[in-house]
Amino acid sequence: MLMKNNLISDLKKNLSSENVLTDLEERYAYAQDATNIRRIKNLPDAVVFVETKEQVQKVVRLAEKYKVPVICRGAGTNVVGACVVEHGGIILNFSKMNKIIEINRENMTATVEPGVILGDLQKEVDKLGLFYPPDPSNLAVSTVGGSIAQSSGGAKSFKYGTTKDYVIDLLVVMANGEILRTGSKTIKNATGYNLNTLFVGSEGTLGIVVEATLKLIPKPQSKKVLMAYFETVKDAVHAVNSIIEQRIFPATIDFMDRNAIQTVEKFYPANLLTDKEAALIVEIDGFEASMKYQENVIVEILKLQNASAIQVSHNDEEYNRIWTARRSSMGACAKLKPNVTTDDVIVPREKLSDLVLGIRAICEKYNLEVCMVGHVGDGSVHPQIPVDYNDEDEYKRYKLAKSEIYDLTAKLGGILSGEHGIGSEKRDHIHKVVNSVSLDYMRQIKKTFDPNNILNPYKIF
Repeated sequence: MLMKNNLISDLKKNLSSENVLTDLEERYAYAQDATNIRRIKNLPDAVVFVETKEQVQKVVRLAEKYKVPVICRGAGTNVVGACVVEHGGIILNFSKMNKIIEINRENMTATVEPGVILGDLQKEVDKLGLFYPPDPSNLAVSTVGGSIAQSSGGAKSFKYGTTKDYVIDLLVVMANGEILRTGSKTIKNATGYNLNTLFVGSEGTLGIVVEATLKLIPKPQSKKVLMAYFETVKDAVHAVNSIIEQRIFPATIDFMDRNAIQTVEKFYPANLLTDKEAALIVEIDGFEASMKYQENVIVEILKLQNASAIQVSHNDEEYNRIWTARRSSMGACAKLKPNVTTDDVIVPREKLSDLVLGIRAICEKYNLEVCMVGHVGDGSVHPQIPVDYNDEDEYKRYKLAKSEIYDLTAKLGGILSGEHGIGSEKRDHIHKVVNSVSLDYMRQIKKTFDPNNILNPYKIF
């Protein structure tokens, strides 16, 4: 208790008192993220709002001195327990480090602080005719720092890649308080090890990002979305591969299963066809002159793959209607039970139908509902399972189903995360898809960068 009091006292000396929260209700508020946990088990000792990289250094040095954990938090939108404490410590809140430092139109880069909201960044670069593609469904509230920590993707990852493809330079506060620079402002860099890829997706376990320089690309001149319905999941998956085989690379190929379609239409009516087994959402973009050609080719492929109906957006209202429906799946599913969980598993595209049908069979086995959506262009599926955590039997069935879904994913040659991360939620399952040698090297890297295990401990492995 004395050590904790001394830590709090030192934090308040080094930062303004109003930026150090220690009241019980404040600590409870930051004891969970968007992960639908059953109950709060641990509270942070303090929640600290930082405004400069120098303040981050001070907090980290105090954490190192007192040997207490530091857990970074942006908007807290992650769903794998990546920014909650396991055994006390300091929650480092970056919401006040939210400056867009520079948008360089000539170099097509943006330099930002970690608390910048992704959606705000996209709006600002859009004004200059530029484009930052990573677009997780929570981009209206999620932060750049969080997306770097989890290597977020989104619907457009099929064509444009994920966060790791756009980070060219980071300033990182290390566990000893030093600041490391990972890259440069240049687009290409083959000078030594690529440290960017080491920190992107590391969930704050190796260092704390305090500034990021991101690659931008020219904004596509035009875009359009098609929604195609199928009588079987297999037909929908075959259509995905057929589109790719024709050398057409849409910005997005997303998926909704029957339950997702019906649940969205029930709570957020969007004129979806609820009698279909599956739907693909295909977005095309590029030069205006190419749009009709792309549309015609894709429509022809969809028809050849037994699409029973195709809706095409002809204006912004129709475009937004389709995408709002797709992004409403989680919210709609949450209305079915007191709690809802979402997951992130990914397999080679050739195994997609096996994964979707296998997840459905597992949930039926345990008498659970499931709504499935996903970025199937790159093999990603998000099973959304509504659960009543107060129902002890149902909760046990959910945990068994979740484990079997991971077993199935491993059997199909897949992995447990394409864009959400591992956090604490999947930590006990990572061995199913990552071999012991790889895990041992990961632990050695962690030990080298963070010898006292103060940076977001007990996450990933």
